Amino acid sequence: MDPNALTQTPFAALTFVAAPALLTNASSILALSTINRMLRTRDRMHELFEESEAGAKTEEERIRLTSVTGRVEKQAALLLTALHSIYLALASFASATLVTLLGAGFATFHGGIWVHVMAVLGLLLGFFGAGGLVLGCANLFHATQLSLVNIRDEAALIRERLAGAVKK
Repeated sequence: MDPNALTQTPFAALTFVAAPALLTNASSILALSTINRMLRTRDRMHELFEESEAGAKTEEERIRLTSVTGRVEKQAALLLTALHSIYLALASFASATLVTLLGAGFATFHGGIWVHVMAVLGLLLGFFGAGGLVLGCANLFHATQLSLVNIRDEAALIRERLAGAVKK
């Protein structure tokens, strides 16, 4: 990287800052949506708790309630792991943005080895951030699969109850 290339135009440094800044924004939005999903999972667990307090009527209902509760608990754990990964990505991308800005400043005044050190550090932070996003998205995908299993289970139960009501 030519240190003088960063000083030729004020927009040169912005090109290096844009990618990590956009990824920081994307990570922030992903973190917000994951927190929302976590809160919805907590609400669902509270509903299951209230259902258990009411007392299940049959052995089949107790087995279903236990199964759904286990899946919701695993979903919450996956969401928490995803949130940790997304926070790691967010911190990495924010740090990469800062390092890139510092690197542009060093290029203006010092150049030489510092520009290369900052460039490598910025790239490493970017890779950590991308890895955090991939891991977070994988956990979110798995949590969504568990949610779909619960939805299908409850849909089958609704159909079963409705079919029983029609027979009566």
